[in-house]
Amino acid sequence: MNSIIKIKEITQKEVWEDFLMRCDEKTFLSSWNWGEFQKKMGSAPGGKIWRLGIYENSNLAAVALIIKITAKRGSFLLLPHNPVIITNTGGIHRSDLCHLLLEELKKIARKEDCSFIRIAPIWERNQENIKIFKDLGFRQAPIHMHPEASWKLDISESEKELLMNMRKTTRYLIKQAQKNKDLEVFQTPAFAEVTADKQNLEDIEIFNNLYQKVVKSQHFIPFSLDYLKQEFLAFQQDNEISLFFVKYKEEIIASAFVLFWSKIGFYHHAALSPKYHKIPAAYLLQWEAIKEAKKRGCVLYDFWGYVNPKEQPKHPWAGPTLFKMGFGGKAYEYIKTQDLVLSSKYWLTYIIETIRKKKRGL
Repeated sequence: MNSIIKIKEITQKEVWEDFLMRCDEKTFLSSWNWGEFQKKMGSAPGGKIWRLGIYENSNLAAVALIIKITAKRGSFLLLPHNPVIITNTGGIHRSDLCHLLLEELKKIARKEDCSFIRIAPIWERNQENIKIFKDLGFRQAPIHMHPEASWKLDISESEKELLMNMRKTTRYLIKQAQKNKDLEVFQTPAFAEVTADKQNLEDIEIFNNLYQKVVKSQHFIPFSLDYLKQEFLAFQQDNEISLFFVKYKEEIIASAFVLFWSKIGFYHHAALSPKYHKIPAAYLLQWEAIKEAKKRGCVLYDFWGYVNPKEQPKHPWAGPTLFKMGFGGKAYEYIKTQDLVLSSKYWLTYIIETIRKKKRGL
């Protein structure tokens, strides 16, 4: 009996989240709350998103969150770390699922006057997966909007085992930080303590003040304060996010946004005062975040963003990657972000993004 494959829009949060809970290759960029966040942060009032489900007969086999990005130079459809496909999809091949999804994406793109479709799946970087997109007419994008590789740690082991598997220097610096009476690490109040009137927005402003100091020191383009606030609020409603801080002699010197979603902890945004870089505050913060992820039932910790320091020693992420690697874990490399050209308008975006990539040293 041949399988019947159909695409339907998913409108129920429970259906979406329950499916993703059963998937292995995923990040919070596929979550329901990330879609809600994108609606609020749309470049036009009422940001447009689509949540599509691909069904084999009556069984959900894959989902895709699609976001319309509107810029001065034109609009395009973005699938951040999507589509997400469950491993046991029966006899359906990924290429068949992608082919069907692409036909639907083209319909949306034509209706929304988009010049291209950009897909950034977190599929293993191998020849088979690369070929799927090449055969569908995609080309490698000039720049990525989300990490194309990440460093991840299995945290299902005990705290003692996790410490033993760390780099010796990392373990030593955590212990030194724990002994330092001038250092204090804490996180935002528990969800039950947050009221509608006080949603920790003051804490986000504290994070942003430190974040801006790092921006000034390292010269990169930051996320806006509104972006940070809206992201926090989107995930806070389900108790899926915390702000961590390290205080040194009454001064906040390190902070991080950490998300806890679908049994994975994500180290998403971070800031460390350039003035206190010799104090091991970041090591203490990271270890506390990992322990919190374990308490929340997470089995994996995603350090978010990775480059090979040996192959790209001058890359802006090389230093942070070495820091992350010290906690143990391994690299996960995804296929490069892919673009499907739909209009000649695409090439203006291509030129601008190529120049931007060179300026940023990526």
